[in-house]
Amino acid sequence: MIFVVGNSRSGTTMMGRILGKHPDVYTFGELHFFGQLCAPPFSSEMSKAKAAKLAAELCCVQQEGYRTHGNPRRFQKEAEAFLNGLTSYPETPAELFSTFLRHEATKHSKIIPCDQTPRNVFYIKDLLELYPESRIINMIRDPRDVLLSQKRKWKRRFLGGSDMPVKESLRDWMNYHPITISHIWRTAVNAADQFAQHERVTSIYFEELLADSETTVKRVCAAVNISYTDTMLQVPQVGSSVDEDQPEQLGINPHRAHSWQNGELGSAEIYLNQTITTTLMKKHNYNPVSIQPNIAGLALHLLTFPVKLGGAFLFNLDRMKSIHQTLKRRLFNHAQST
Repeated sequence: MIFVVGNSRSGTTMMGRILGKHPDVYTFGELHFFGQLCAPPFSSEMSKAKAAKLAAELCCVQQEGYRTHGNPRRFQKEAEAFLNGLTSYPETPAELFSTFLRHEATKHSKIIPCDQTPRNVFYIKDLLELYPESRIINMIRDPRDVLLSQKRKWKRRFLGGSDMPVKESLRDWMNYHPITISHIWRTAVNAADQFAQHERVTSIYFEELLADSETTVKRVCAAVNISYTDTMLQVPQVGSSVDEDQPEQLGINPHRAHSWQNGELGSAEIYLNQTITTTLMKKHNYNPVSIQPNIAGLALHLLTFPVKLGGAFLFNLDRMKSIHQTLKRRLFNHAQST
């Protein structure tokens, strides 16, 4: 199995689409199984009732998308049919997940499932232990470009994501704050850096993918043990928070790098972002710029931070199976010690 991970808006979806163009790989949407549908421990025994419930939730997210999915109970019969078709019931959530992925991949005439959930970056240790044959592709992007993309993410409804529920746009707006986004980038990159030397983990810089797509994708193929094909680069140009979707335009747009320099981020936002991420920025060869923040803008961001943080917490309660575990992994970077 392949897992594409990384901080949100770092190119995980693009990498998932690239891999999905391979004749052997089936790329799922963001399933958010670890942490959202299921809390640790993932290898504990579960009842048949829990297995059926988890399978229904997976079917629902897979078919309707994690941002737009409705009631999983509508997929109960489909989930039971899937489980009854197996030679034996999965005994653990981890086993159920891998069985579901392989079942869906086979259904689409593929042999390698690929999950592209970004936040799995906080579960790398679990993935490596649970699935000894898995490969992990970790995406890294300039934190200032991530900040801009997150700032504009709520506008996806007007850039081609017309099926986006209003609640999700509100969630995206509430989630954005330069302090929160910068801190999560730091914890995500730190979480992956702990496995930088692991033979089954490969880190890819978003900027390198754009600048030299063929060489970078060939490196990815070598890391996951598949052959490179030219068709892998023919992905639709959709999903950007900056540009309007162009699904008929195929190929990787090299101009999506360094968008933060176009002036849509205020000096206070850049200042806060660089202050929080500077050590890791330098480690990953992103050069901080010298900048004097607008004092009024800086004060406004500092004053609104508690309000935005509290609002984001409330908006995301339904995405945390275990509040304690989620906060510990995403905000305090204790994921790899659990």
